[in-house]
Amino acid sequence: MRTLLAALLVAAATTAQAQYPNRPVQLIVPWGAGGGTDATARIIGALMEKELKQPFNVVNRTGGSGVVGHDAIARAPADGYTLGLITVEITMMHHVGLTPLTYKDYTPIGLMNADPSGISVRADSPYKSVKDLLAAVKANPGKFKASGTGQGGIWHLAIAGLLKDQGIDPGALPWVPSQGAAPGLQDLVSGGVEVVPCSIPEARAMIDAGKVRALAIMDDNPPALYPNLPTLKKELGTNWKIAAWRVIAAPKGLPADVQKTLAIALKKVYDSKDYKEFMAKQGYGTVWAGPEDTAKFMAASDANLGGALKAVGLAK
Repeated sequence: MRTLLAALLVAAATTAQAQYPNRPVQLIVPWGAGGGTDATARIIGALMEKELKQPFNVVNRTGGSGVVGHDAIARAPADGYTLGLITVEITMMHHVGLTPLTYKDYTPIGLMNADPSGISVRADSPYKSVKDLLAAVKANPGKFKASGTGQGGIWHLAIAGLLKDQGIDPGALPWVPSQGAAPGLQDLVSGGVEVVPCSIPEARAMIDAGKVRALAIMDDNPPALYPNLPTLKKELGTNWKIAAWRVIAAPKGLPADVQKTLAIALKKVYDSKDYKEFMAKQGYGTVWAGPEDTAKFMAASDANLGGALKAVGLAK
């Protein structure tokens, strides 16, 4: 009887596992409602719901500069019923002592989006190329200021890393902390700062309004929005690039079969017309990597950003 009961329990567990998911899935977003990460999570959740026939409920867990939400994802049961849209900050926060969490605390499912940093100046700026701008910064250390995120944020590291790459002291371009790209761009237009390194989608409204001019993009290819925008490779001959990215992940220890089910469904979402059209309309970049390549991508991001944080004296 005991043997029969044990066999039935194993069979029931196997059946339940094979039927994953058989109840709603929670998708945690470490950032606030209405932002780019939230919007991306909601389109992914809606399309995953269609693929896997279970509700995907988006939950915003904000606070601690992203620590609260990332921690909630990492600490959840590794059963596939709590996922998260982790962001580039997970490869930055531990370097500055905000949290011991790293990208290794998650099971990657897939990279869905990356928005490279651009370099923008006012439309009436005398600098028409990134080469001219950097030459002026080097010749006049401290004269120009930049903004677009908090101290040590992704866009701060984008420009600091580029300056270091070009043999210029990152301190030559003082950083003015802001609550994001939007207030940084407003400060740019009003004359408070001279440079904003942020993603092209974030600067799009100002560019299209003729108030801001993008000089270059920190990526291998020009953005779809502005195909004539030069890359840093073309302008400076450098391979320096950096992007804000978003990855669907689960807590560490997710069973391999559940990871496979999620990755297959997520790739279908990525390839779908609905996802591509939504992201294109928002101006967000789309890029796919499966679980193994996503892990390698995050490791490279961690190394890159750790170096940039050291360059600006913020790494612990």
